[in-house]
Amino acid sequence: MTSFPARGILFDCDGVLVDSLEAAAVAWDRWSAEWAPRFDFRRDIAHGTRAADTVARLVDADRFQAAVAELDRHELETVEGTVAIAGAVALTASLPDGSWTVVTSGVRPLARARLRAAGIAEPAVLVTADDVTHGKPDPEPYLRGAELLGLDPSDCVVLEDAPAGIAAARAAGAGAVIGIGAHAAEGRPDALVADLRDLAWRGGRLEVLRPL
Repeated sequence: MTSFPARGILFDCDGVLVDSLEAAAVAWDRWSAEWAPRFDFRRDIAHGTRAADTVARLVDADRFQAAVAELDRHELETVEGTVAIAGAVALTASLPDGSWTVVTSGVRPLARARLRAAGIAEPAVLVTADDVTHGKPDPEPYLRGAELLGLDPSDCVVLEDAPAGIAAARAAGAGAVIGIGAHAAEGRPDALVADLRDLAWRGGRLEVLRPL
């Protein structure tokens, strides 16, 4: 059985703790009909990166702020379509207080709403797109997450589903990166599991029960 020492665990949100894919697709479809008709969320989205970074590539600079605000509104309107990834509620509930956080490319109101819709308790600290200058694959989000836990990144295990997030965790110096879902294999994580039912917290170590 593979296991990784971890004083802290840094979770990505969408695709790791919550399944928001269809909810996000509905929101982006509504948004793109007005702002970027040629954009197809299911075909074109760069998973794991900030929505604002995608919007910046699709609209003119003078329309950027209005476009982002409109997308934020649509995403909040569709948040009830979000559900927990299998095992997410149990795993997060098993972790000691102050030992974990969420490091997401989503904005704070959306991240909190999606965690709430999925029935996952919000951690004491949370890193969102609002808290960093550079989003994933830049290391800043995961550096910030470790800092908020009072830890060195090398003492943390990162759970990610997207290559951009895995790259960010590597660049931040994370002790280990576990990929969630078969698609995470592209980012070459240290271990790969189907979902969070395949992980367990055992007194300072994160065990991989059933690797892919």
